[in-house]
Amino acid sequence: MKKTLYIVGIGAEGGATMTKQAQKVLSHCELIVGYSVYVDLIKNDFPDKIYFTSAMTKEKDRVAYAIEQCQKGVQTAVVSSGDSGVYGMASLAYEMAEHTDIDIEVVCGVTACLSGGAVLGAPLSHDFAVISLSDLLTPWDVIVKRLRLAAEGDFVICIYNPSSKKRKDYLQRACDVVLQYKSSKTICGVVKNIGREGQAGEILTLKELREVQTDMFTTVWIGNHQTRIIKGKMVTPRGYVYE
Repeated sequence: MKKTLYIVGIGAEGGATMTKQAQKVLSHCELIVGYSVYVDLIKNDFPDKIYFTSAMTKEKDRVAYAIEQCQKGVQTAVVSSGDSGVYGMASLAYEMAEHTDIDIEVVCGVTACLSGGAVLGAPLSHDFAVISLSDLLTPWDVIVKRLRLAAEGDFVICIYNPSSKKRKDYLQRACDVVLQYKSSKTICGVVKNIGREGQAGEILTLKELREVQTDMFTTVWIGNHQTRIIKGKMVTPRGYVYE
């Protein structure tokens, strides 16, 4: 019998922010595994499921448990917020299940750069880069190099995990890198609590962004040289010619 472990992105808050495919897969699974904060977002939608949760930084333990249960024949899903393939659990699941007899099926979700981008307007209509400022798994010097090259290439930059209690000045440091290549007047955007209670978006300049205090529930967009404000929204033109 084929054994499949599902890795599911639940969007910003589960519920209405999940795709129909994600809802269908989770409704058919017996066991849902995930970070406790994310599982709490979907428990009301799937009250009859068995749940296994753990704290942040326990990702390997969660995936190991999910693989073990899947091998026993339990229909199992591992959930991530946003999209499971964007800073989510999909890659880890593939790595840890590489030498097992189970299959992995990734169910996509709407990641923050897209759902938050819709709040701001249309900031990602041209080439863009997504960069996390979390240095738990990536050395800071590597993050700086990626910021520098994206800024030098005039990509729109979407920043995940801009700061935390232990990384209060990381967004400011990132802005200092980007300011070496982009104008201080570059249009930027910030969205807090995407898809959740207290959602708030703000459009500002790169100079102003440098002074903004953010947290792990905030996503940041830094425009390219063409990004501008249209109808009060952040818009990066695609390049269409019109009259």
